[in-house]
Amino acid sequence: MECNDTEKLLRECDAGAKMGVTSIDEILESVCDEKLKGLLQESKEHHAELGNEIHEQLRLHNTEEKDPNIMAKGMSWMKTNMKLTMDCSDATVADLLTDGCDMGTKSLHKYLNQYKAADEKSRRLCQKLIDIEETLRKDLRDYL
Repeated sequence: MECNDTEKLLRECDAGAKMGVTSIDEILESVCDEKLKGLLQESKEHHAELGNEIHEQLRLHNTEEKDPNIMAKGMSWMKTNMKLTMDCSDATVADLLTDGCDMGTKSLHKYLNQYKAADEKSRRLCQKLIDIEETLRKDLRDYL
């Protein structure tokens, strides 16, 4: 059971880290403020670095990576483009990313509860991803 929960939790964290990188990439060119742009690039690097740690654990468990849900990616892309078309401002960017961080942390907490038998290493990686998301959400408050 532990191995199965560990693999499932790692796969969900992998999808979450990838979604974070993709979301920031999609929105980065719309950012005007250089400080905000730097903040987003830094967060993107944190997501990517953690993604690499998660990939290493997946490899050790002989488990394949998981891409973000295609429907979630599509809906995120549509919402982002629609909102930025109506108001292409740093406040809109911050609002969109704040919503994404909230959805991400909610999902990750759900997976931590769902996969209780996951090993401590994967649970720490999941918590680290939650921390990255919560830090970004907090840092974005100044731009709302």
